[in-house]
Amino acid sequence: MYLSELSKTAATSSLHEIPNGNAGTLATLKIMRRLVREGKTSLRVRNLAASLVNGARQKDYVEEARILQRYVRDNIRYVRDIRNVETLHSADKIIEYNYGDCDDKSILISALLESIGHPTRLVAMGINGSEFCHVYVETKIGKAWVGVETTEPVELGWVPKGQTSRLVINN
Repeated sequence: MYLSELSKTAATSSLHEIPNGNAGTLATLKIMRRLVREGKTSLRVRNLAASLVNGARQKDYVEEARILQRYVRDNIRYVRDIRNVETLHSADKIIEYNYGDCDDKSILISALLESIGHPTRLVAMGINGSEFCHVYVETKIGKAWVGVETTEPVELGWVPKGQTSRLVINN
């Protein structure tokens, strides 16, 4: 895998040439997990998450997840990657740039949730027999994993229909 980091700090953007197929999907998810783990400890990310959920009732974890999902869904513009180049950004850079694709939005929502104690996992999926074509997040609330889709105008708990393949990696 070729990796050209644009910056050596935790707040980076990286251009990646990822292998094709399942190996490439797994490699992408592992890089995303690293960016989530770095992002959840960012003071900028934690302060943003805490300020966004400030109006929710204390320990209302469903409402916290709902508020953060809506923030990323509605305030971070969906912009596709550079053509034929898998582009991944740190949570700090996504906040700074205010845009990203499903990978980036998944990194940001995971980092926001994790920064205030919500467990998350990344879910790569294929639809109707296709190769992996989308990634979204699930967060554990109580004993259930709940869908956190941020690229569609849907609410917390919605998951894409027609999933015929799934690859899950815990953050």
